[in-house]
Amino acid sequence: MKKLFLLLLLSPLCMWGGENEQRIEADIKSAIVYLNGAEVMHSKQITLQPGRNELRFVGISSYMIPKSIQFTASGSVSLLAISNRIDYLYGQIKSDARVRQLSDSLDQMNDQYGILGGQIDAFTKEKQLLDANQRMSGTEKGISAAELKLSADFYRSRITEINTEIIKLQRRQNRMSETINRLSAQLNRETSNQNPPMAEITVLVNVTGGVKLVSDITLRYVVSNAGWAPSYDLVAEDVGKPIDLKYRAKVFNRTDVAWKDVKLRLSTGDPMKSAVAPQPERWVLNFQNNDYLYKQQAYGYYSAPAQQQSLESQSLRNNMPSAQAPIPNAGAYDAEADEVTTPGRTTGPEFEEIQISELSAEFDIKSAYDIPADGQPYIVDVTSYNLNASFQYRAVPKLDRDAFLMARITGWEELDLVEGPANVYFGGTYVGQSYIYTRSTNDTLDLSFGRDQKLLVTRNKLKEMNSEKPSGTTKKESYSYEITVKNTRKASVSVELIDQIPVSQDAEIVVETQTMTGGVLDPATGLITWKLTIPPGESVKVVLSYSVKYPKNKTLNTRNYKRASRAKW
Repeated sequence: MKKLFLLLLLSPLCMWGGENEQRIEADIKSAIVYLNGAEVMHSKQITLQPGRNELRFVGISSYMIPKSIQFTASGSVSLLAISNRIDYLYGQIKSDARVRQLSDSLDQMNDQYGILGGQIDAFTKEKQLLDANQRMSGTEKGISAAELKLSADFYRSRITEINTEIIKLQRRQNRMSETINRLSAQLNRETSNQNPPMAEITVLVNVTGGVKLVSDITLRYVVSNAGWAPSYDLVAEDVGKPIDLKYRAKVFNRTDVAWKDVKLRLSTGDPMKSAVAPQPERWVLNFQNNDYLYKQQAYGYYSAPAQQQSLESQSLRNNMPSAQAPIPNAGAYDAEADEVTTPGRTTGPEFEEIQISELSAEFDIKSAYDIPADGQPYIVDVTSYNLNASFQYRAVPKLDRDAFLMARITGWEELDLVEGPANVYFGGTYVGQSYIYTRSTNDTLDLSFGRDQKLLVTRNKLKEMNSEKPSGTTKKESYSYEITVKNTRKASVSVELIDQIPVSQDAEIVVETQTMTGGVLDPATGLITWKLTIPPGESVKVVLSYSVKYPKNKTLNTRNYKRASRAKW
C-alpha cells in the first residue's frame, strides 16, 4: 500500500550527510499538461536500507516549483524531510558530437583569423619600412634622376601591391568574422540547451522493520515553461453532410528536460490549485462590457472584432486565407478599429487570454509522445467528433463581396472545446483559417466554413438617392444602396444578409431609415439582417435607404472607413 507524503519545506542549507545515500536519475513517465504549466511524474523501483535513506533526485528541471513537490513510496517507509537546490554544474562534463564539431570548427576559424591578422600586420610593417627608407633616400645628396625614377617606380609598385593584399586579407577577415559570430552563437545555443543549470531534490526517508525493502517510489512536481493550446481541423464534404471535427493540441516544452515516450494528459485546470475550499465571487450581469452579447443576439453567433482582426491580420502575414465571416463595426460614427501589432520574435510562445469553462476538462492521450525541450509546438491528437449541423450562408457585402458558408452545431457544450484556431476544409479543399469561440450563451455554435464563389453578392450605391440637402439650420444627407445576391448553385440556399446603418450618440444627430426591403433592424447596434431563401439560378435584391440629419454649422463624418497600409516615400 502506497503512502502519500505532503511536502515539508526545509531550509536549502539543511542537507543531510549520510548513510544509505542514493543518486537517482529517474525518467519522466507521465505528464499532466495544463494550458500554462505541467505536472510531471517520475517513478522507479529501488532498494532501501533499514533506517534512514537519503534519496537525491538529479536532472530535475530548474523550472520546478518547490511547493508542488509530492513523494510517494510503497512499503514501511516514512518521510522525514524534503529539500531542493539548483546545481549549476550539472552536466558540464557531458558533450555530444554536435558540440565538439562546432567547437573544433570555431577553433579552426579563430586560428585562420589570427593568421590573416598576422599577414596584415607583416604587410603593414613592410609598408612602414618602405616609407622610412624613402624618407632616408630623399635626404641623400647627389642622387641622379635615373636613380630617383627607379626608386619612385619601385616604391609606387610595391606600395600598390601591399595595399591590394591588405584589402584582400581584410575582406577575408570580415567574411571569416561573420562565420565566427555564427558559430559562436550556435555553440552558445547548443551548450546552453545541453548543459543548463538543473534542480536537485533530496528526500530523507526512514525504513522500519530492520530489513532491506524493495519500494516503488514516485516523485511529482509542477514545472513552468510548458503547456498546450488547442488546434482544430473542420472537415465537411458538402452541405447537408456531417462535419468531422478533429481536436488536436500543440504541446510545447521549454523545461530543459526532454519528455521521451511520455504518457500525456491534457487539462484546462489550474496546476497550482489550492487546498483551501473555494469561495465564489459576486457574479453580476450588465450591458456595459458585453458587446459580444449584442452581436450574438443580432446574428445568433459570437464574434469578437479585436480577436478576429488579429486572427485575420496574422493570416495575411502568413499568406493564408481567412475563412471567418467579416463583421460590421456596430459603434457610432468614427469608431476606430482595434489596432493590430505584429508580434515580435520571442524564444517562447506568446500567451493570450481566453475564457474556459469553470469545470475543468481533461483529455487522456492514447499514445505516448516524445516532446523535446526546444520550446517548439508539437501536434498531439486529442480526439475527434462527427457532428450533425445545419448549413446556411452569411454575407456582409459592405465589408466583403464573398458569401461565407456557416455550419450551426447544437450540443457543443458537451465537447469540452477550448477557444482556438481551426483549419477549414470543404469538399476536399483547404479554404482558410477560422476560429472557434466558446463564449456563446446559446446552445448553438456557429462555425465558418469559408467563402463560396457560387454565391455572387454585390452592393451598389444608387446615385439618384444619395444627396445632401441643407434646410434651415440643419443638413440632411441621404444614402441608398442596392444589394443583389445571386445563387449559381443547383439547389436552393438560405442566406443571412447583413448590413448596417450608423448609430447616433448625440441628440442633435438623427438617423432615419426609409427602406429596408423586409430587413430587421437592431436599434442598439444599427445592424440590419435579411433572411433570404434563393432558388437555384435566381437572384434576390434588397434596397437599404437611410438619412442622417444634423446641425449644418457642425462637421460630421458620415462615412465609415477601413484601415489599410501603403508604401510611403
